[in-house]
Amino acid sequence: MAERSSVFDMIGPVMIGPSSSHTAGVVRIGLVAHLLLNSAPEKCTVTFYNSFATTFEGHGSDRAILAGLMGMPTDDNRIKTALDVAKERGIAYQFKPVGNASTMHPNTIKIHATSGDRSIEVTGQSLGGGVICIVNVNGFTCNFSAGTDTLIIEADDVKGSIAFIADVLSADDCNIATMSCNRRGKADIACLVIEIDSPPRDITIQYLQHLTWVRSVNHLKSVR
Repeated sequence: MAERSSVFDMIGPVMIGPSSSHTAGVVRIGLVAHLLLNSAPEKCTVTFYNSFATTFEGHGSDRAILAGLMGMPTDDNRIKTALDVAKERGIAYQFKPVGNASTMHPNTIKIHATSGDRSIEVTGQSLGGGVICIVNVNGFTCNFSAGTDTLIIEADDVKGSIAFIADVLSADDCNIATMSCNRRGKADIACLVIEIDSPPRDITIQYLQHLTWVRSVNHLKSVR
């Protein structure tokens, strides 16, 4: 039996145009970076790959990515003037087109952004219909849509750590939808990406953050 489409699938996301893949999806990639940075950036470099490299200005992807980085949702009217808003806020931004990256999805964006002493790097793909896939965070390979609450935990590669974190979330009645782990090497830093069906309590996040072997915990609320 074929899977039924939702109304969202048929009419697309609520958004400021012109394109769900070049605008709504791009805003959402920017929003992920905004949440990871926990603020709008002071400086950012955005690399547009493949088809985005030739269309990002004409299709408004330049405005969309800055809007997301400043925390604007996909239906925010300020997206149209995001370049001006970024300049007014003193954000130093740079766009880099790379038109021939054969190993990457046609609509790929890489963001490097800083604010104060925080720095993040995010690579995302805009898949159409406003759907995105985040494929790399701070050098760690991953694969999540940001459509549900997501935890990104960087920690020392400690034996039993994955099971321990899963138990902590279970005690908070958080059902795990997907989980992936990537590490830089044996006994080096690992990154755990966990998509969950319901948000964890603040005390659970604080508890994880205070574990001596945990480097950072980022809670990304569902990006719509």
